[in-house]
Amino acid sequence: MKRFIIASLASLVFVVACQKVPLTGRNQLMLINSKELLPMSFTSYKEVLDTSKVLRSGSQVEMVKRAGQRIRKSVEAYLTANNYSQVLEGFQWEFNVIENKAVNAWCMPGGKVVFYTGILPICRDETGIAVVMGHEISHAIASHGAERMSQGLLAQGALTAGQVGLGVAMANKPQETQNIWMGLYGIAAPAAASVGYILPNSRNQESEADRLGLTFMAMAGYDPRAAVDFWQRMAQASGGQKPPQWLSTHPADNSRVSNLQKLMPDAVKLYNKSTGNTKSTGRR
Repeated sequence: MKRFIIASLASLVFVVACQKVPLTGRNQLMLINSKELLPMSFTSYKEVLDTSKVLRSGSQVEMVKRAGQRIRKSVEAYLTANNYSQVLEGFQWEFNVIENKAVNAWCMPGGKVVFYTGILPICRDETGIAVVMGHEISHAIASHGAERMSQGLLAQGALTAGQVGLGVAMANKPQETQNIWMGLYGIAAPAAASVGYILPNSRNQESEADRLGLTFMAMAGYDPRAAVDFWQRMAQASGGQKPPQWLSTHPADNSRVSNLQKLMPDAVKLYNKSTGNTKSTGRR
């Protein structure tokens, strides 16, 4: 009887707490309203900026801000045209560059973006920046942070274990961001739940962000074919020093590139439409 009740409650959670991701239509578990994360996100973002060396000018800063604004407009246009404008309620877009050797960039809930200078040489140019920008913004648009927290809560088996979900949500964030959020909420999810449930879902979210990012950068007039080149450069930069895919929050490099190539024909059509080009083969 007890098992039946638990199973029934679990089924009820899935029925009541599922929503669909804009554009992909994937069902996602959502025990937490993503808008509830915004106040903490904005506070944490300010704390990161206040304790970091933020670059205020220069060509790289200009490229990051320009790419951010262009992709922001494409995101807003897409969501409005498809009746998803409510996704952006409470967003306060911001794009900054921090001097840091880490090869990373991230977007907090609510559109708060940071690029580290360490990733800019791999980006190479504004189109490369747009690859990363589209990917990171897509995590926020798809409410991946709230979804990861929800998955952590479910894996823990108790809705009171918010610290577990937060550990999952912040798993691929830069260390200083993890320190701020984890300082408030604590520990990470159990290892068995991570390997068997959370990590596979995290990889799915990364692939989803790749797909969304291709769409948004193409709509913004950036050639999506640059995404394959970028991720190949990222793979080279890692020197093969990555865990096996089943122990990683991210897809394996060859899987990621293969998936991008499958998505490319549709993305190129969007790019050609956005630029008024029907036979474009170049990069922008």
